[in-house]
Amino acid sequence: MDGAMINGSMGRIYGVLQTPSGEGPWPLVILSHGFNGTHGGVMDYAAHFCAQGFAAYCYDFCGGSANSKSEGSMLDMSVLTEAEDLDAVIDHFKADGRFDGILLWGASQGGFVSAYVAARRPADVRAMVLEFPAFVIQDDARKRANPDGSFAEQNTALGACIGRKYNEDAVSFDIYDVIGGYDGPVLILHGDRDGLVPISYSRRAAEVYASAEMVVMPGEGHGFMSKARDEAKQRETAFFQAH
Repeated sequence: MDGAMINGSMGRIYGVLQTPSGEGPWPLVILSHGFNGTHGGVMDYAAHFCAQGFAAYCYDFCGGSANSKSEGSMLDMSVLTEAEDLDAVIDHFKADGRFDGILLWGASQGGFVSAYVAARRPADVRAMVLEFPAFVIQDDARKRANPDGSFAEQNTALGACIGRKYNEDAVSFDIYDVIGGYDGPVLILHGDRDGLVPISYSRRAAEVYASAEMVVMPGEGHGFMSKARDEAKQRETAFFQAH
């Protein structure tokens, strides 16, 4: 396990790279956390993938949370700044001879960002896993708009303070118009009791993608716990191994 610093949207990105024992090259899974999260919340996934023969890189988005080890402020963060960060991470690793392909994994807002980036550079992404991707972000942002369509300098979202840029960037395009640009294999996992991101958003995405498998996780909300989390890891590993 080792750390790496990469220049992102607001400065340096902090991340942790794990590689399997033995000689490479290995496929690399890049894991993107959700809104107001950090790399620490997905390290168990990275460790699982690493144990199955994949290299794995977890990182903090710039301004991704108050606890981020990357530089930047949440007031300047948006899905587009996070997309810039993921682009920087991919660019950093794609020419590294230790790795023979890039796989994306994203949860919630990290899933939205992964889907956006994959669609804009499909040749660089071999396959992608999305856990409860937050395609609801744009509709949520529209609800925060003033009557004239403008946004306040600051808003609160899920208990965190966000800036005007977050909302403006969110509504500046339609994610469903973008994601179809990725024609590689996609696995979407979503709980049928997700009260934060209704499963209908993922069902719609699965219809847009050229090659998508959707797995409904019975009884799960926004985030998989215990046995469901283990099941997700197993399904995702098998999916990545197949591609």
